[in-house]
Amino acid sequence: MDLVLLLRRLALVSSVCLLLGAAATRACGPGRGYGKRRHPKRLTPLAYKQFIPNVAEKTLGASGKYEGKITRNSERFKELAPNYNPDIIFKDEENTGADRLMTQRCKDKLNSLAISVMNQWPGVKLRVTEAWDEDGNHFEESLHYEGRAVDITTSDRDKSKYGMLSRLAVEAGFDWVYYESKAHIHCSVKAENSVAVKSGGCFPASASVLLADGSRKRVEDLKVGDRVLAADEDGNAVYSDFIAFLDRDASVRRTFLVLETSEPGVALMLTPAHLVFVRDDSAASGMLAKFASSVRPGQEVFVSEGGRGRLRAALVERVRTVEDGGSYAPLTAHGTVVVDGVLASCYAAVEEQRWAHWAFAPLRMRHAVTASTWWRWIVPDVSLNVTLEQDGVHWYPRMLLHVGPWLLDRDSFHPLGISSTS
Repeated sequence: MDLVLLLRRLALVSSVCLLLGAAATRACGPGRGYGKRRHPKRLTPLAYKQFIPNVAEKTLGASGKYEGKITRNSERFKELAPNYNPDIIFKDEENTGADRLMTQRCKDKLNSLAISVMNQWPGVKLRVTEAWDEDGNHFEESLHYEGRAVDITTSDRDKSKYGMLSRLAVEAGFDWVYYESKAHIHCSVKAENSVAVKSGGCFPASASVLLADGSRKRVEDLKVGDRVLAADEDGNAVYSDFIAFLDRDASVRRTFLVLETSEPGVALMLTPAHLVFVRDDSAASGMLAKFASSVRPGQEVFVSEGGRGRLRAALVERVRTVEDGGSYAPLTAHGTVVVDGVLASCYAAVEEQRWAHWAFAPLRMRHAVTASTWWRWIVPDVSLNVTLEQDGVHWYPRMLLHVGPWLLDRDSFHPLGISSTS
């Protein structure tokens, strides 16, 4: 292995582990941030041609990959939502209403930005010069074709404001902001099915898992140390330790996809951004992790055989949506879990099981340490048991969302420091 690559990986692992320990320490203390009051953030305008985060637009750390053009006749057209916010001026030079169409995430961020603009400059409104593009006026694979990008100015077209407008767009939550030209600011967002913080990678409260003793248990009732049916990296059925909930919310109601299989009574309910394994003979294990939203009837998923802990392929016969209560994202030591008889990943947002599993290695290491007894011989009066079962999104995936862009090297490294040649 190249020495530089090895050192970078070691540095990355060390940094993540340090952050892991630091965040855990903060989580145990009272109040927010050691009890210190947060001071208002001083906003710094972006410089001309600057973009935030400092990675390419269509990478994991920014708005993500291009997923295909949306036309008025395509099934995905229903993904676009019209924006009639009276506090935003839409140029709409085509007179078709296209500049009002965008994904829901883009709409949410734009509406938030509109409020910030009015607060920053009373009497001035946000102006959109371009949103969804159906006429082919942008470069190939532009996110405008998916309704995930907008070009903006202020209503007074005062170019001296554009640097600060860019900063306000960053603060509003756009996933990539670029002070692209003297005439406008370019902003874009992640695809709906890749936004873990919004759409989540979860199962409903009604979902159940198979325990090592042969009994079944609802996902919402899992406790750290429970051993649940899962699969190893080769696709073999194993019982794996439940480590933590990456997300847990008993009160929320959300829309889930239902993957109905040819196995009588076996159907998996999960959010669109969650990963599920489909049969792929070209993969070494015969399995490929895909977003649930990408699974189609005719593909095969893996189901357990009558509770005996073995897995076999079964046809997906129907995919539908349903609303249900609760939102639970269990993490196991193997990064997989069999839910309601169907094998799924523990991860979401990144359509690559290996990267996601690698990123959560520190949590697995912590569990391995706290589950063992060797440390009691060294420090018998100290407890290493830190509560990992807190409501809401677990602090560790939240941290990854923040530090992820810093770990990206566009030239030779994939997200999370994995070399493109490895």
